[in-house]
Amino acid sequence: MDVVTKLQHRSSSPPRDFIFSRIPFSPRKGENSHTKLWIFFSAAVSIAVFLYLLLASKRINSPRFSIIIDAGSTGTRLHVFSFVISPKTKLPVLDLASTSSLKVRPGLSSYSGDPSSAGDSLVDLLRFGKGKVPRDQWGDTEVRLMATAGLRMLDAGVTDSILESCRMALRSSGFLFQDEWATVISGSEEGVFAWVAANYALGMLGGDPLKTNGIIELGGASAQITFATEEALPSELAHVVKFGEATYKLYSNSFLHFGQNVAQESVKELLSSRSAEKSPTSRVFIDPCSPRGYSYSVMSPEASTALPISTVEDHSISHASGNFSECKSAALLLLKQENGKCLRQECRFGSNYIPKLQGRFLATENFFFTSEFFGLGSVLVLSDFESAGQHFCEEDWDNLKYKYQTFEADDFARYCFSSAYIVALLHDNLGIPMDDKSRLWFANQVDGIHLDWALGAFILQTKEHLGWAASIFHFNFFSPLASSQFSCS
Repeated sequence: MDVVTKLQHRSSSPPRDFIFSRIPFSPRKGENSHTKLWIFFSAAVSIAVFLYLLLASKRINSPRFSIIIDAGSTGTRLHVFSFVISPKTKLPVLDLASTSSLKVRPGLSSYSGDPSSAGDSLVDLLRFGKGKVPRDQWGDTEVRLMATAGLRMLDAGVTDSILESCRMALRSSGFLFQDEWATVISGSEEGVFAWVAANYALGMLGGDPLKTNGIIELGGASAQITFATEEALPSELAHVVKFGEATYKLYSNSFLHFGQNVAQESVKELLSSRSAEKSPTSRVFIDPCSPRGYSYSVMSPEASTALPISTVEDHSISHASGNFSECKSAALLLLKQENGKCLRQECRFGSNYIPKLQGRFLATENFFFTSEFFGLGSVLVLSDFESAGQHFCEEDWDNLKYKYQTFEADDFARYCFSSAYIVALLHDNLGIPMDDKSRLWFANQVDGIHLDWALGAFILQTKEHLGWAASIFHFNFFSPLASSQFSCS
């Protein structure tokens, strides 16, 4: 029975009072006109409510957009995320077909000499974003800029000037922006965001903490480790993430200078300096971390300009021996430097505390790239890395150049070190068994979803700032990590 029929039926057995009328009901002349007015008014209200609910439902289920700008050390990447909110899980559901990104070089840190020009580097990125977001949604689409290690290494005043230049560009972008949305994030925050992205892609957010996956990232300059643990942690390393009824206590830490590229340069300098101590008159040192026949020179820290070898005194010339075992020992020596300064029992990456690893781990970035280079796949044991690395390191350089003609020489030469460093880091340093196939898998994406920390940042800020869900989610996105609270419940 529809609304009008119901009301007409009720009018045949009149109640004491009309709901929307202050005039008492009495059967007299004009009764019929009052009844018609009441029916018309009720129908109008019903239609208005119906249209409101219809439009609200359409808005909730229609695609939305959010923009995260990852301001890294080598470049700046703008991510456009398209999503709808799942009525069941209350989590954003990505529309992979409409989610895209664009990267420009150089990074914001390159503007340290001219901070006021940093905002100009965002012009092409913002134009790209406008091309992906419908014009009528620009004003509702949040744009956030998060800078990482590149700006962290600059003087605070320079960093602030660069960020202010970027804020000026973002204020006039047409997107929704607030000044505090352009900031520098810590390495631990990166780790937490990456953990959220990985477990979102795996469909594990909101479930049993012990069934989540940890994440180990090997970048060029730093490494990050984040995982759920039941151990008591130092307050500065403990972070809490809440999704619905599930609470996750995370260990998250970032290790600057232990990324693949920086670690390799550190090992070269370490080997060169040790060789100089043993033979002060010799400028040649043995490098076990480069394929046999490969050569290069290592500048001393005092040499500020790269000059031809014949004109530079402050340099060493390598003799590549291609010895995987010795390379791994050298890498482990680097990883254990400053262990003596450790104030706790479980210290790795120098004097950094890392509790016992719990659960399964995703190994991303250069872990994955190295696995892919050797054709090892995503599920493997570390002995596979060791075998592939030994074969590669011992191969003659001329043969390798012929085999990998599509690669730049300096790019693929580093895989001898990379394979040895990965085994030293994961097995000798973190204690993962060589033959354990259940602890690690190597990937940079899951089911087409890239495991980028920007995705995790997007998920957390989305749950915080969707107005219609504000009563459900309470995540203080920009709270200092010292407070250790990430809450989305």
